[in-house]
Amino acid sequence: MIIDGQADFRTLLMHHVTTHWPDAIITAYDPIEAGHLPEEFSGAGNDLVLLGSEQGDRDGVDVLRQFLKRTSFPPVVYFGSEEDQETAHKLRPSEHFIREHISHDSLVVGLSDVLLASQRMASTDTLFLGDLRTGIHPLIKGYRFMRRLGSTEYSGVYLAERESTHLRVVLKVLRQMPGEDENDGAFDRFLQEYETIAEMDHPNIVRIYDLGVSDTHAHIAMEYLAGGDLRTKIERGIPVRAAVQYLRQIAGALAAVHEKGVLHRDLKPGNIMLRKDGSIALIDFGLAKTAKLESEITDKGEIFGTPYYMSPEQGHGNGVDERSDIYSLGVIFFEMLTGKKPFKADTAMGIIYKHAQAPVPLLPPRLAQYQALINMMLAKSADNRLQSAAEIDEWL
Repeated sequence: MIIDGQADFRTLLMHHVTTHWPDAIITAYDPIEAGHLPEEFSGAGNDLVLLGSEQGDRDGVDVLRQFLKRTSFPPVVYFGSEEDQETAHKLRPSEHFIREHISHDSLVVGLSDVLLASQRMASTDTLFLGDLRTGIHPLIKGYRFMRRLGSTEYSGVYLAERESTHLRVVLKVLRQMPGEDENDGAFDRFLQEYETIAEMDHPNIVRIYDLGVSDTHAHIAMEYLAGGDLRTKIERGIPVRAAVQYLRQIAGALAAVHEKGVLHRDLKPGNIMLRKDGSIALIDFGLAKTAKLESEITDKGEIFGTPYYMSPEQGHGNGVDERSDIYSLGVIFFEMLTGKKPFKADTAMGIIYKHAQAPVPLLPPRLAQYQALINMMLAKSADNRLQSAAEIDEWL
């Protein structure tokens, strides 16, 4: 159902939808000519409600709020102006577009994502789902989508199967929204991530299979790591011997990354995955930068990464090098051994302060043999730390 007071806009949306889903059954409603829909309107019988901001003497955001209050209402996709974008986004519609900046591909991907999400909540036999019932993504051919693993405002991560080989992969899909500076940066980081990992050939770095790019989206097909992430392992408790083995593997991967002149910059347990055989694989190089570019970024005072795992120099926006990643790995090793983070505070800035000023905490007596290594990895000054990831194995 399309609800908007501007006839040309209703026609435009109908064209986009029927071009991709020719069997779609569409109801167009003009709230200016036909009157506003009553409070008890339930949207029943529709797979999606496409709500435009042109609502006559009513504010489009108010109508959106009315629809979203109803628990059984179908997913609502809102098409607002740039002025009401922030307010509408806070209401959390299923999808949100600026009506003046709609491209066909981005709209089809957005509607498809909403339909895939709603399909998990309730089964349906409607023709409108079309090829989505088979798991085929409208713009990424050759893969059968199985389920969504996560999403952000601009991107989604899916478990999929390559149709030709039946290989399970993880697909990272990012929509490029022209004219939005924040997304432009995300798109650049997305492509950079592929280029960074594709150059690596190491058993403890995630494998990349495919890259696809269009004007409105990009996707990376990468190895599916069935063992979950290190964060979950830490929560359950890791035996000391396993923690040491994990440290060796992560350090080896870091050494390979650094040898290519790349810094990870966002090393944390959530970015370290395990395969079925228990081996480690580094993922998520979205914040990685080549060392020669690092000074250009930090000179502007920008801070990247996660405060719990930031080196003192990274937390204060100073120049970083390979030794910053070694510090992050030291935090992770401490957490693997003890189940606790070495530095905690009520605020991000409090954590950053402790990284720079608080003494390195002591391990329990039963783990004392690893204290010297922890001290060398968590030294406040980079000059006092281990100088390369390869040295970690030597100390072990």
